[in-house]
Amino acid sequence: MLSPGSGNRILLVLFPAFLLAAPLLAQGRPTGFHRAVLIREEQSLEKAAKDQKKEQATLVQPQAGKETPPVSEAMSEVEARSTAKAAQEKAVGDSETLRKAAQNPIASLISVPMQNNANFGIGPFDRTQDVLNVQPVIPIRLSAGWNLIMRIIQPIITQPNVTQNHQSTSGFGDINPTFFFSPAKPGKVIWGAGPATVIPTATDQPLGQGKFSLGPSFVALVQPGKWTVGALINNVWSVAGKDGRPEVNQMLLQYFVNYNLRKGYYLTSQPIITANWKVSGDDRWLVPFGGGVGRIMKLGFQPVNIAVQVYGNAVRPPGASPVSLRLQLAFLYPKAPKKS
Repeated sequence: MLSPGSGNRILLVLFPAFLLAAPLLAQGRPTGFHRAVLIREEQSLEKAAKDQKKEQATLVQPQAGKETPPVSEAMSEVEARSTAKAAQEKAVGDSETLRKAAQNPIASLISVPMQNNANFGIGPFDRTQDVLNVQPVIPIRLSAGWNLIMRIIQPIITQPNVTQNHQSTSGFGDINPTFFFSPAKPGKVIWGAGPATVIPTATDQPLGQGKFSLGPSFVALVQPGKWTVGALINNVWSVAGKDGRPEVNQMLLQYFVNYNLRKGYYLTSQPIITANWKVSGDDRWLVPFGGGVGRIMKLGFQPVNIAVQVYGNAVRPPGASPVSLRLQLAFLYPKAPKKS
């Protein structure tokens, strides 16, 4: 048996040994406290890993709740927007090009204008003369450097008898073909020159001059920005025809100023000044002033140029109309784009 003193001596020996062995035992076999600490550390590591994944996902998906589209879909959307924008810009460009061509009398554009001129207040009975001009424009490519533009004016006239309050004569007037030779690739100044003719094709004597007339014609214009500014002039002399009819020596000058607005609208002034050199004094002149508004648009699939203008004749021969109303409808036939 151990004596009381020997038990205390054993504890004094074993206690230091226990203190030395405790860390080794704890490393090999964790206690309940140590296990709780380890579990908490593992949970903290897992939470940190999940938080890191969420941060990475946030960088890839900036907007919560929305999936980031694949790169191919994003590129397709960008290409679609670019294509739509390019198509819109091309449509605007084509519309502007057509408007410029329609306002150019020697453009490489087939057109069929129909222009109705109502001339009011003629003679002592204030009769109205009506002149419908059908005036097709046909461009022909002669070579790489030159075009030929044929402008043919065929008037259809209702001529009142100015000596009475009734009775009129209706039919075709003299046809007026003009031919312009123009550079195919002009510079800033677009121009053309050629012969103007008047052929006595009137169906009744009051509707024409009865003479074949010939002379030079010239046109020039510029189109800076939204403007079209130019002038057309010709002078014809009679060279053949009926002997009983007066000789012809007359000038025509038409200046034109157009300013283009949005949606195809434009402001315009296109008065036609004439001079009959066979008459003396101021009675030879007809000088109108005025203008109007027009629009280039589509009727269905057909491009058209419509306009309404009013002119007052500031200088005119005795008995001539003091005011005129001009209505125009022109059918436009632009060239189809080449297939790529």
